[in-house]
Amino acid sequence: MDIKLTDEEKIKVLNSDDVYGIMQRVLLRENKIDQNREHFWVIGLENNNRILFIELISLGSVNKTIAEPMEVFSFALQKRAVKIILCHNHPSGELKPSEADKDISDRLIQVGIIVDTEVIEHLIISDRSYLSFKDIGLLDELKQSTKYVPKYVLEQRIKKEASEIAKRKEKIEIAKQLKRKGIDENTIAEATGLTIEQVEQLKVRKK
Repeated sequence: MDIKLTDEEKIKVLNSDDVYGIMQRVLLRENKIDQNREHFWVIGLENNNRILFIELISLGSVNKTIAEPMEVFSFALQKRAVKIILCHNHPSGELKPSEADKDISDRLIQVGIIVDTEVIEHLIISDRSYLSFKDIGLLDELKQSTKYVPKYVLEQRIKKEASEIAKRKEKIEIAKQLKRKGIDENTIAEATGLTIEQVEQLKVRKK
């Protein structure tokens, strides 16, 4: 269900307080009927972080809701959102993320990478306060997870990392050879792409 927004609510999101300010009003509005159930919303953003839409994805029970990737991202892709914010409420008022909350976030973050629609935040809210996955460092932690990363994507990442390591080693060997020949460090840095500090730290025996 698409949440109808006023012009004042279609703000440019700068931080988690901005998101909560909007979602608190949405929660109070929607909870007139379902006060004791979890709601899961997706907030779509333009490239400049202005809100495009807020979509209610699902209504759950008193302590659980389901958010399927197809439901979460289909509307975002239709509306051409370049990034999304996840948000759900805890009717109990307890804001600590459950293992299920973390698992849903992990899965959606990885799907977002694949469809090029980044998940930039997840808020757990009540009518009085909120918890930000980003602010407590949990979002960055989940981005490093490989639980829901497809095998082929992992293989591509490993190959890319291995290639970068090989290129770096090659640059270092070239820099060492130039340094042995007495070439000045600025020239070596420019030729290899290493920083001056990295060149300075190379230990070599001059011929």
